[in-house]
Amino acid sequence: MATKFDAAAYNFRKKCPYIRKDLLRWFPGHMNKGLKQMQRKLSSVDCVIEVHDARIPFSGRNPIFTNTLTGAKPHILVLNKRDLTISTLIPRIKDQLKAEQNIENVVFTNSKDQHCRGLKTLRPRLIDVIKSSNRYNRSEELDYSVMIIGVPNVGKSSLINMLRSKNMHIRHALPVGAIAGVTRSLMTKMRINSDPDIFMYDTPGILEPSVTDVEMGLKLALCASLQDHLVGEEAIADYLLYWLNKHAKFKYVDYMGLEEPCDDINKGSIDKKPL
Repeated sequence: MATKFDAAAYNFRKKCPYIRKDLLRWFPGHMNKGLKQMQRKLSSVDCVIEVHDARIPFSGRNPIFTNTLTGAKPHILVLNKRDLTISTLIPRIKDQLKAEQNIENVVFTNSKDQHCRGLKTLRPRLIDVIKSSNRYNRSEELDYSVMIIGVPNVGKSSLINMLRSKNMHIRHALPVGAIAGVTRSLMTKMRINSDPDIFMYDTPGILEPSVTDVEMGLKLALCASLQDHLVGEEAIADYLLYWLNKHAKFKYVDYMGLEEPCDDINKGSIDKKPL
């Protein structure tokens, strides 16, 4: 089994693979337009739900959101794709987010599973957060209005679709896809709940104008928040190999049909075992 290997016996790379920062620039026109639309719409919402990939809970979130959106309104952080994480680490992640970033409201979800516990708790959590806040110019409104934000391809539209399906039995409300950038503009508000009426604005995924931290950019690419061709499939695979070796995760040895761990993505010719 791959777990028999001792990482100390190998001279693995100690630094993240180098990649030119200019390859990690991706801020097309629809992102700039979308961010401006979101900022203008902020006065019309009661709460901001930020969706992020649960596999990278501490990196890759857009700091622009903190400076312009989540700091001005009640904020819930939804860490989606929890089915791809190690569930036993969830309590530790919540504690660390609270201690280091002062984020109180964290919900883990799988937007493809209608029985997900996080999806069931999101609506009451949302209502409680709004009711306990000062709604200012919306204090007389009976409906609740929410903006959902995040970097590309973290499951924002899928989350809205699942909430509409669960609460209102409406399916296929918004287009979704496995690549980043399906939603390209702020859409009209959509009802996701009745009694009370809750409306959500879907928004395009927004990245920083340029990724200043190369490793963070590679993590985003590995989680498909950056389209593969913008970074390069080989560069993404090489970073994954570096990360696996760094953390002594050697299951890839058996999976790829290798004799032992390696530190070179181009070493030899390896054939993937059939599933």
